[in-house]
Amino acid sequence: MATMKLSRALSAATASYGVFALVQPDHLPDALGSARGDRDGYRLLAQAYGVRDLAISSAGMFGSPAVVRAAMRMRIAMDLGDCALLALRTEGDVRRKVMGVTLGWGALNIAALLIDRRD
Repeated sequence: MATMKLSRALSAATASYGVFALVQPDHLPDALGSARGDRDGYRLLAQAYGVRDLAISSAGMFGSPAVVRAAMRMRIAMDLGDCALLALRTEGDVRRKVMGVTLGWGALNIAALLIDRRD
């Protein structure tokens, strides 16, 4: 039976981000250099990310191998969606940072999923 160790580890890391996003929602508007009028919206978005990431990560940490694979695929799709949406709202260095983080995390999740498939 596949243990999905890397996928479970990345799910745990994503869960820790979820907790951070709920406890420190200002991190997102700060990182995005948001305008004063956008800060509340980005704080709410950070909290939504926190709830979403905790839910999907719970499945990725504690589910059966089939559930872990599904959770990882959803995580990858969410990273791509986050990249697309946030890249539309940012520019310059902030856009590069957003794309680097979201695409980088998505790529790590893809790698873990592919490596775990070999088990």
